[in-house]
Amino acid sequence: MGFQRFSSSFINIRRHAAWVALLAGLMLPALAAASPDVVDIGAGEKIYTSFYMADVGGKKIPACQKCHGADAMGNDDIGTPRLASQVYAYLYKQMVDFATGRRTDDVMHKMSAIAKALTDQQRKDVAAYLHTLQAPYTGSNMDRLREEGVHIGDAARGQMIVTEGIPEENVPACQSCHGYRGHSAGMLFPAISGQNYVYLRHELKSFRHAALGKPGYGRANDYMGLMRAVAGKLSDRDIDDVAAYLTGANPPPPPNNPLDPGNG
Repeated sequence: MGFQRFSSSFINIRRHAAWVALLAGLMLPALAAASPDVVDIGAGEKIYTSFYMADVGGKKIPACQKCHGADAMGNDDIGTPRLASQVYAYLYKQMVDFATGRRTDDVMHKMSAIAKALTDQQRKDVAAYLHTLQAPYTGSNMDRLREEGVHIGDAARGQMIVTEGIPEENVPACQSCHGYRGHSAGMLFPAISGQNYVYLRHELKSFRHAALGKPGYGRANDYMGLMRAVAGKLSDRDIDDVAAYLTGANPPPPPNNPLDPGNG
């Protein structure tokens, strides 16, 4: 009987994966069309790394590297994500969502103002620059986080969820959408392997918050609500375990991985 339940759930997961693949095929042409014909990577680098300041309502907006680091690897101390080599279309969409209010920055409370300060072309330039970065992954310092009282999940259990899902809860494998070990599935879904632990936990909980309709901040800018549908079924333990695994799931450097964000 237990095997039958598992088999049924597994079939549902495979159907989910097939459905996602179909959606990706339908969306890719639209995403490709949204990609600019011309981007200025040098201009994107200047905006990201220099002391570029935009004046918005009399307030000075800092360069991106102040929060995300000169190497764009993010910072666990303030909860910012790694941006280096991330999928271009995803980065651009997030900046548009911040600028239009579809996504809210409840960590540093700066992304909305920064994204609004940039022109649409500048957002594309920054996304293109970040997409080209191939900095080696150094990882979250898990020992330091533990010493500071941050709960660290079980990476081995997290790997099972990423690769197999949670059949008894009808939770599909993360890699169904995000590719093998979360290395990215091209333009539609971002790379989540090698991402910072604090950021991963925060975003998964934010998607869950929105899915459950709780008051306060909840992230709801995911495509067709796919992340909310999954995160709404995850416990705190599940989230910590998944984040612990993905943080250490280093993507192979290009060109060994054809779906690496830097190649997509």
